[in-house]
Amino acid sequence: MSLNPSVPEVAVRILLVEDDARLSALIQEYLQQQGLLVSIEHRGDLACQRIISECPDLVVLDLMLPGLDGLEVCKAVRPQYDGPILMLTARDEDIDQVVGLEIGADDYVTKPVQPRVLLARIRSLLRRSPRNSSGVNKNDVCYGRFRISVTAREAWLEERVLELTTNEFDLLWLLASHAGEVLTRDTILDQLRGIGYDGLDRSVDIRISRLRKKLADDTRRPFRIKTIRGKGYLFVKDAWG
Repeated sequence: MSLNPSVPEVAVRILLVEDDARLSALIQEYLQQQGLLVSIEHRGDLACQRIISECPDLVVLDLMLPGLDGLEVCKAVRPQYDGPILMLTARDEDIDQVVGLEIGADDYVTKPVQPRVLLARIRSLLRRSPRNSSGVNKNDVCYGRFRISVTAREAWLEERVLELTTNEFDLLWLLASHAGEVLTRDTILDQLRGIGYDGLDRSVDIRISRLRKKLADDTRRPFRIKTIRGKGYLFVKDAWG
């Protein structure tokens, strides 16, 4: 995955909704080895909020889940989520597959899951996805009420365009396109200026401070762009309402 903010394409983001911890970890490891960025959710009721707020490129959704089952999750999120949904089912009955497709699933894979088959189905759905073919999904990052577009070079919070300098935009795009990852000052400087952090340069800290103000973050106790002591900065996925 490229960290260079001048390169618009970021890793494809998959949300895997699966309550079997061992299986989900194995699927995550395999798909990430293939260059996909995979997050895991174990509960159906929590998955609904995450799908809508995180706007993943594709959802892999198990049928049998605690909280809400996969069919209920699919039905609940379809009006607000336009990405592909691939269902996993341990059942062989055609009725589950038919119902899943009728309420908005795009494809299904029957357990036990064969990783190569799952990967092939995911790639096929991504190629067919209108979001992917239009280029919007590769160039936009959306978390709740926050959205940033590297193509338009604009960011929005609560439908309001943020007034950002070129350097502030590049830094915000870098952080947002790697949400959930801690980026060190060295990494940030290397990607933005092509030089390493020498322990003295405070330009990153100054830009972060300015961004926090523009993002209505708490400057004393930030919750949107967190400082991870001794490591760097973290763009928080779930802090955007």
